[in-house]
Amino acid sequence: MLDHVQAFRPTALQVDLARRIAREILAGAHVTGTHLSEELLARQYQVSRTPVRAALKLLAMQDMIAYKQNSGYFVRELADGAQTPEWQSQGLTSDELYRILIEDRASRLLPDTFTDRDLLLRYAVTRSVLAKTLVRLSAEALIEKRKGHGWRFPNSLEDAQARAESFRFRSAVECAGLLEPEFRADTTALLRMQASHLTLAEENDPDTMAREFFTLNAEFHEMLARFSGNRFVLQTVQQQNQLRRLASRATLFQLPRYAASIREHLQIIQAVSDKELEFASALMRQHLRLDYRATGT
Repeated sequence: MLDHVQAFRPTALQVDLARRIAREILAGAHVTGTHLSEELLARQYQVSRTPVRAALKLLAMQDMIAYKQNSGYFVRELADGAQTPEWQSQGLTSDELYRILIEDRASRLLPDTFTDRDLLLRYAVTRSVLAKTLVRLSAEALIEKRKGHGWRFPNSLEDAQARAESFRFRSAVECAGLLEPEFRADTTALLRMQASHLTLAEENDPDTMAREFFTLNAEFHEMLARFSGNRFVLQTVQQQNQLRRLASRATLFQLPRYAASIREHLQIIQAVSDKELEFASALMRQHLRLDYRATGT
């Protein structure tokens, strides 16, 4: 065992992340020699860097990746027929299950309809944790009870009418949020968001750009909603972002325009920094309109 990897009992989230990264490596998404960035992986999987760091340690213990002092983790050359390792973990928490269910639905690993038993068989979770998670998903309108037995994912943003309604709703709420009387911008957060956009703008790999932009886009809109000082604006934006996470990536980005969206985000950030909030609101309306048109509707 590598001396930098200490014995520890991983959580279910850490194991889940390790398995996901392992599957990507085996699928060729991370070729031999690729540097695995904690920051990028954390953004991709919507988690903090701490569980990502633990997941990378698990992969290093299985010799799927190698650790280099002061450099981080890199993908090793794997033997033919290598498979995803199996790890034992602690049970999932409700927050972890919530995140995993949304990600698995977005990846179409979960069907339109399901029962409690289906999820108990699929995930390492107790009935109480599952019940708490389903109540939360239901309260946020991400799932709904079937008339007969079990649950179903609603159409969310999969059809043209729903996307049109979402566009009009987001335009009304997000543009108004920029004009709220209690709107207060956090300069440090704005600069950090600006730097993240500029870094992503230099990304040359389309697949990486797609994964990273989806997360950064959600962070951008939630940041501005938080600045509004209106809790209901923030809750609305967060709920819309969750609906977008549930939708298939193909539905949301039929005509990728990541570079253009990054430029538009940066223009809005600059307008907010200059305290030109009326202009920022107008820019946001145009940005949402262009995003909506890019879905092909």
